[in-house]
Amino acid sequence: MKKFLLIPLVIVLVSGLIFGGCKAAPKAPEEILIGLPAAVTGGAAGFGKGGIFGYRAAVEDINKLGGIYIEEYGSKLPVKLIVVDNESNPLKAGTLAEDLILRDKAKFLVNVGPLDFNPAMAEVAERHKIPHMGGPGPYESWQAMRTEVTPPWEYSWIISFAIATPAAEGDFRHGKLGYSMFDVWLGALKDIIGETNKKVALLASDDPDGRGWYHAFAPQAQGIGCETYRTEEEFGLVPMETTDFTSIIMEWKDANCELLWSNSPASFYGAFARQAHTLGYYPKQVFATRGGLFYTDIQAWGGDLPNGVCNEMFWHPSIEGCRGIGDTTPMSLHERWVEETGLPKHTVMGWCYAIAQVLFDAIERAGTLDGAEINKALAETDMITIYHRVVFDEEQYSRVPVAFGQWQKTDKPWVWENPIVYSSHDFMPATADLIFPIPYE
Repeated sequence: MKKFLLIPLVIVLVSGLIFGGCKAAPKAPEEILIGLPAAVTGGAAGFGKGGIFGYRAAVEDINKLGGIYIEEYGSKLPVKLIVVDNESNPLKAGTLAEDLILRDKAKFLVNVGPLDFNPAMAEVAERHKIPHMGGPGPYESWQAMRTEVTPPWEYSWIISFAIATPAAEGDFRHGKLGYSMFDVWLGALKDIIGETNKKVALLASDDPDGRGWYHAFAPQAQGIGCETYRTEEEFGLVPMETTDFTSIIMEWKDANCELLWSNSPASFYGAFARQAHTLGYYPKQVFATRGGLFYTDIQAWGGDLPNGVCNEMFWHPSIEGCRGIGDTTPMSLHERWVEETGLPKHTVMGWCYAIAQVLFDAIERAGTLDGAEINKALAETDMITIYHRVVFDEEQYSRVPVAFGQWQKTDKPWVWENPIVYSSHDFMPATADLIFPIPYE
């Protein structure tokens, strides 16, 4: 009898040893939460409008595929994007990011730019060891801010452009044109610079983006034989709250500065341009980075002020050799935008879609939602996105291809379009001719 009783006991013990050693998979969360404090309203809403659309489109596309596969849980999890309005106030970006993490339990942070909104979010990401990804903003300005702290921010990853700093040796972009704002600008200028007096007026709002750009651009312009008017005195680098530009405009007009290059918010540049036209200052060529990027912003300047204004061109729906999630292409993403908004293309839309692609890819490769592990996966990124190839350097920065655009009047319902007028990239070709000089009426 004892012998028969021992048999079930042995089976129970052996089963316990076999199955007790197999850990059950941890309970998976219902969804992957990503926090996005963005300018929904206010002066930087041009960034928010397209950026939010891009992120939402990427989330929609990944969820159509069932979500992101997480090895730790042995299943796919859907993604949820939580958007909050920072009201175009950089001071609110950090507070909102903190709230998204503590209250909403966001595991990741993303941003839409501009640059001065990023540092506060980077600080929060560092404190909570949560990956933070973003875009629009110059390499030089971002690195200056990132390296002001010790150690430099380790949880922030930027996909953006350089003003003039070349990619390091060993980077696939090393030695190639079209990965900095200045070499694209120089390429566009080469055919027209001889028709100017090479006198440049530099206008910038005194914020991190504007100041970094001003001090990077002035020596580069001088290096190609241009005269930058009183830049050694920071003439033209003016406080954000400036509303009367009369004295600056009159000096540039009297000095006959035929080239105007600027970096500021759109409303800032719009106020300047209206006053410049009233005072009779008509540069032959105008370059308005940041302020001249978005249709809704330039339209608000009024009249024909946008005509002929140039800007660096980032993502464009005509870009070739790029892919989104599932069957999304650059052009199909653009078509979704037009159908929903009735507006022409938005460059930050594709940019932010690409940022989301990179984050999703890193999460899947890490196989976990642990921030430190995903941070390691981001460092190993090498992928083709809807905005071309993304590879981060040692400074956690990936340079995007840049071209040169110009606002031109059309007979379409929205009137203004911003075609590529110069490019160094065969996969991002020019789609129109540069208008020079600007035809003022």
